[in-house]
Amino acid sequence: MIGVGRGNNPDPREAGAEAARRAVAALVPGMAPSWALLFCGGKHDPAQVLAGLRSVVGVIAVVGGSAAGAITAAGFGYSGFEVAVGLFPSDIGEPAILVDDGLLDGEGAAGRRLGDLLVNVVDDGRVVFLFYDSVASTSPPRLHPASPLVEGIYQGLGSRRPHLVGAGTLTDMNLSDGYVFDGTRPRKHTAVAVVLPPSLRAETTILHGCVPVSTFMRITGIDGAEVMELDGRPALDVLEGMLGIEVGEDQTGALSLMVTLGEKHGDPFAEYDENRYVNRLILQASPERRSITLFEPDFRLGSVVQIMSRDNGLMVQSVRDGVRSMNERFAGRRPVMALYIDCAGRAGARSGSEIEEAEVLLDEIAIPAPLLGFYSGVEIAPVGDAHSRSLDWTAVLTILHGDPAGGDPQGRDHDRGAPDTGP
Repeated sequence: MIGVGRGNNPDPREAGAEAARRAVAALVPGMAPSWALLFCGGKHDPAQVLAGLRSVVGVIAVVGGSAAGAITAAGFGYSGFEVAVGLFPSDIGEPAILVDDGLLDGEGAAGRRLGDLLVNVVDDGRVVFLFYDSVASTSPPRLHPASPLVEGIYQGLGSRRPHLVGAGTLTDMNLSDGYVFDGTRPRKHTAVAVVLPPSLRAETTILHGCVPVSTFMRITGIDGAEVMELDGRPALDVLEGMLGIEVGEDQTGALSLMVTLGEKHGDPFAEYDENRYVNRLILQASPERRSITLFEPDFRLGSVVQIMSRDNGLMVQSVRDGVRSMNERFAGRRPVMALYIDCAGRAGARSGSEIEEAEVLLDEIAIPAPLLGFYSGVEIAPVGDAHSRSLDWTAVLTILHGDPAGGDPQGRDHDRGAPDTGP
């Protein structure tokens, strides 16, 4: 199995070393790690965390990046001091690490360049982790959107369909900054594709709990991420009518806590399956323009969407049901790691949920493998088919296996006192 360790030391070097020591202790005795997956809380200097980790395991390749918080079987937190690492033993094999540092020159072009590299090293089903830093600038505030990056990758891939899972990284829930590890050091404005060794395969489920509360509607007016019209009516009029409220200038952010706009993939009349929905958070509404602005600019003129209810109770139930389903799928099997990528907005301090959904994950998961998780800005996973897409307000649970192909802003930390090797 992969060795997972967690640190929560305010000293960044010691936090990295602490997490590394615990991960080494979880490996089979005598098995040396050959590369690492590392996630660091935003209050840490990433270079110092990396130095601490390498003081324990030596100079190995390290990928991953910043995180608003971390989750392992030992507990979870988002104080900013969390460090979580997964050490991959040498017998699993080496990854191919592909890097493009041109996000500032265009996310779509960066994705196409990565896709051009990936097409030479992947086949259908090959597991690829994709990490990029979400924050393009803070003044003015601008994010690197994931949808053109992912779309560009598929343009380069042609007909190839790897199992693509990943995230946009953040240092905290306030979108202050972000970085990725490119195998050697922390980088900005960079996308990193990690092609896992062919000995590893993956199964992924999407957990969000958003359910449709409207009929299908067509986007009849849109400019980038700003939706002007739904079925020929002002978009904000449609949402206000559905919700029975009037959105004032000081309430435009309230919509993000109530509804999303969702696009269903596959058969539109098939039974509800959250794994087939791409939901877009509503960043803001304009009472003057009667429009809404989404988190990503990937919906198009003519896209068919639904209004989706965003509810904390549904979110928690989605995690409970989805994890139980994965438990059943892996009963009697021996997976090597569970990776949990969790939207930072779902943490209790941001969502207002009285129940931390990460706590539900830890209570329910019974897969016999170490758990490594982190809080992200954007999640990326296969939706409905083999095509991966960027997601909002979502958790992505990926189980790596060797089967043949077939804390809070105030410093809260939830230590469960469990070992890092698995529940």
